[in-house]
Amino acid sequence: MDRNTNNEEESTPKGFKQSNILPLWGNERTMNLNPLILTNIQSSSYFKVNLYELKTYHEVVDEIYYKVTHLEPWEKGSRRTSGQTGMCGGVRGVGAGGIVSTAYCLLYKLFTLKLTRKQLNGLLTHCDSPYIRALGFMYIRYALPPASLLEWYEPYLHDEEELDVKAGGGQTMSIGTMLRQWLVKLEWFSTLFPRIPVPIQQKIQKFIAENLPPQVVTQRQEPVKYNERPQKDWPRGDRDNVRDDIKKDFLRDDRRERSRDRSPDRKYRDDRRHKDGDYKRDRDRHSKRERSRSPVRSHSHSSSSRDYKDRHRHRR
Repeated sequence: MDRNTNNEEESTPKGFKQSNILPLWGNERTMNLNPLILTNIQSSSYFKVNLYELKTYHEVVDEIYYKVTHLEPWEKGSRRTSGQTGMCGGVRGVGAGGIVSTAYCLLYKLFTLKLTRKQLNGLLTHCDSPYIRALGFMYIRYALPPASLLEWYEPYLHDEEELDVKAGGGQTMSIGTMLRQWLVKLEWFSTLFPRIPVPIQQKIQKFIAENLPPQVVTQRQEPVKYNERPQKDWPRGDRDNVRDDIKKDFLRDDRRERSRDRSPDRKYRDDRRHKDGDYKRDRDRHSKRERSRSPVRSHSHSSSSRDYKDRHRHRR
């Protein structure tokens, strides 16, 4: 009797405590964050002054509610990666820092609190802000073992709650879409998530292929051009109708050619041609007028009139 009661008392608290403690994976000091991001977090005045005063889990959750507006590691326009190549490129997050985002500062603050399973579930099911939920999912992606990712994410892969993940806005996605992306891709804006071992990655991809339908991307259909219409297979008995159809197409194309000839460019060329002809006629008329008024012609005319007067003077 006493032995059974002692076993129940010993097993229940111990089992509860063990289930409530979350196992960490990887580097327990850096949370597997990029070294440049971690250095900027630890050296930022927001983390050292403002977040240092927050001592409890609920205070941090309230800070997330009021301050987080996106999920990028850097604030908009604070990081310059132009001209960098190789390991100093934008994806690796090495070589050029910036102003680290509030979201990542609060994410690391949650890591310093060493969340329990109950607290983490409270983040994932929080109803006040989608960013509180998103930081809980990001905490799982960075700090917990990769083998438990699918166990944590599976109930939320169809979640339709939306949030804007880009600094400055402009990239809205649902939580389910974001989680599916985190399971199959390492890149997240200008940083990388921890790498998932190959056997676990294969299981995740197999689960997604079997249980999640591929997202259908609707493309805008362009209008079909008149000369790219599908050809019809006409039977032999309808040859006359085929010829009539060909005639109609020929007449339609002829009308298009005529309309092109009457285009503004053609009209401009015709007007220019008429103006050039008028200019040539005016120039010829002007040159004839100048020839009639030339001094040589007037001199010859005056000399002939003088000779005429001299001849007729003797007759008088």
